[in-house]
Amino acid sequence: MLQSELIERCRANDRKAQMQLYNKYCDAMYYVALRFLKDSFEAEEAMQESFIKAFARLHQFTGDVTFGAWLKRIVINKSIDMLKAKKLNMVAINEQVMATVDDQEDWSVADSVTVQEIKDAIEKLPEKYRYAVMLFLIEGYDHNEISEILDITPVSSRTLVHRGKKKLQEELKHLRNGTRY
Repeated sequence: MLQSELIERCRANDRKAQMQLYNKYCDAMYYVALRFLKDSFEAEEAMQESFIKAFARLHQFTGDVTFGAWLKRIVINKSIDMLKAKKLNMVAINEQVMATVDDQEDWSVADSVTVQEIKDAIEKLPEKYRYAVMLFLIEGYDHNEISEILDITPVSSRTLVHRGKKKLQEELKHLRNGTRY
């Protein structure tokens, strides 16, 4: 069955179709939530609530992006809402510090550095940078999308990503050179 047909059946409250759509995306959306929440139970909750919200608002899905991308955004927003509810402090950045940042910097790392080492290094970043860097480097969002998700300005997004990347480079430097300092 085509995905568009499946979505139409879901819009008509076809529970079987909803279960098929859920089964198709639940694992991927769980891991998106887990990257933010770091707790399997909270990630499961965020994923479940995101699906409920998606099915309730399926009429808003226009098909401009893939269903997976639309759902992923809901999951990320829900995960961030849960973090905010836990009173995690999202630090405001002075927007005047950096008006523009060159995003085309050289981000190559040594071939010996693994994806897991990069993810581990991102986890060590201060929270104020971690989420912006994850959204930019791992999830592939641009600064306008990050600004909407984190409820900050695009300039703040650029600043957070830029500073986060610098800290990430420092963290990865020892892997490139074989020694920490």
